[in-house]
Amino acid sequence: MNFADYICFEASVPNMEVNDRDDAISTLVYALDKVGKLRSGTCDEIIASVIERENEASTGMGRGVAVPHVKHAAVKDIVGSVGQIPAGVDFAALDKQPVFAIILLISPTDVPDKHLQAMENVFKHLQEEKFRRFLRQTNSMEAIEDLLREADDNPSW
Repeated sequence: MNFADYICFEASVPNMEVNDRDDAISTLVYALDKVGKLRSGTCDEIIASVIERENEASTGMGRGVAVPHVKHAAVKDIVGSVGQIPAGVDFAALDKQPVFAIILLISPTDVPDKHLQAMENVFKHLQEEKFRRFLRQTNSMEAIEDLLREADDNPSW
């Protein structure tokens, strides 16, 4: 599975000015809603679900990145968004460091295999220091899209 299979590039949010983890999550979910990727009227419910999931166990994996994710009936297919936070936010990351890049994933409840494939793809790339560095440096929707498409084309970085 490639980023282009599930990331909605139009809902990417570079240079987010948010105060905390919940603001960052809300911003990305609202971006997906704005471009029509969520069932109408479910935005706040999805935000609550992502935050609830995050409260159970942080998805701040360390090294400046987080991958909040949830399975929810409001989507028919896996959808994701990327946010970049120049100032960083506390995400209760494993390394106790701020998070500067977020990849949000929302999956339907009935396709666990596709959810796992998307998560595997994300984590495979986030393990690479070069990819994380470039992701942190993106400052436009176009730069985010270019980086993720390049990652799709060159999976071995």
